[in-house]
Amino acid sequence: MIAQTASSHGIPSGPRRTRVKICGLTRPEDLDAAVAAGADAIGLVFYPPSRRCLTLEQAAALRARVPAFVGVTALFVNPDAQTVRRVIEAVHPDLLQFHGEEPPDFCAGFGTRHIKAFRAGAPGLETATALARACEAYGQAAGWLFDSYSAGYGGSGNGFDTALLAEVPRGPDAPALILSGGLKAETVGAQIAALEPFAVDVSSGVESAPGIKDPARIRAFMQAVRATDAVRMP
Repeated sequence: MIAQTASSHGIPSGPRRTRVKICGLTRPEDLDAAVAAGADAIGLVFYPPSRRCLTLEQAAALRARVPAFVGVTALFVNPDAQTVRRVIEAVHPDLLQFHGEEPPDFCAGFGTRHIKAFRAGAPGLETATALARACEAYGQAAGWLFDSYSAGYGGSGNGFDTALLAEVPRGPDAPALILSGGLKAETVGAQIAALEPFAVDVSSGVESAPGIKDPARIRAFMQAVRATDAVRMP
């Protein structure tokens, strides 16, 4: 179990609202459903093998629909620098998310805040100590996102052993802890109660098919998060 210490970036310890990112959006109606349900952020995928991957034109059109105060994250897996710069120029994301084996200097080299994802249980990340050590190399990140280990780099719908997060640094000087991997309406509440992440990130758990979001599942997921937060609030 992770110690319940002060939250990230100077936020006081104790119960608070859990942020939610809906990732892998591909259609305008799905983006609208996520926004209507109260999502704090949406994710756009730029990883060609993924069935959720977007062209620059598709992504720019979706980005233009996003209202004020909803964040946009661009997700990459081991991209080259030119690809990242093209996305920044065309889509203007608020955050970059690096989901592969990108080195720390690469992630921090674009003048845009970023999240670093870790596939818990992957080779070299099989123990709590190894995962914590890997995180510490990415101290410049705005958040550390923890996903399950799969060949497809996310979106598998599989969870992971959250005991691997036991040694991940948490406190006012640590990046925000973001929980992903196999989350859905039926499981997210228990994970929030146990781990107290700053945010949760869901993709396949609110889909009817890869890249096709289900408005009812989005609403159910958001309701589960809010219900858990309401119980935890003083």
